[in-house]
Amino acid sequence: MFDPVRTLRVLVDEGVRFVVIGGFAGRFWGSNSITNDVDICYARDRKNLEALASALRKLEARLRGAPAGILFLLDARTLEAGDHFTFETNAGNLDCLGNPAGSRGYLDLIQGATDMDVEGMRIPVAALEDVIRLKKAAGRPKDRAELEILGALLEEIERNRKKR
Repeated sequence: MFDPVRTLRVLVDEGVRFVVIGGFAGRFWGSNSITNDVDICYARDRKNLEALASALRKLEARLRGAPAGILFLLDARTLEAGDHFTFETNAGNLDCLGNPAGSRGYLDLIQGATDMDVEGMRIPVAALEDVIRLKKAAGRPKDRAELEILGALLEEIERNRKKR
């Protein structure tokens, strides 16, 4: 069951510093594209890796696509050794990226992020321009298709800004 609000709540409750990116960020900005996961860019300092590991344990995270029974120690040290992780959780799919293609990581993306209200939580969402930049850099077919939608949203937002 895909429950992105539960995923975000656990991340916030555990004190994880992150920015929502990817298709779910596009949804926050008004895209009507369907997504079945939450993508985040996370800060890579030790304290945040410990908070992220705690959140992932609470979400009962397991590596997506890994063979059944594979051992994966979900702790700060393991997260520090990698950068991109794709998980299945009890709240749906969660992709955790330390340094997404097209960015310099969390500090780069948090600068332009907008805090958006989600059921009383303040959730940092990457700027639409940054979401577009990341999708261009990823270059996957699904990202190229989404770029048209996000580009049109950006144009609409800019038109509305000029009218004010």
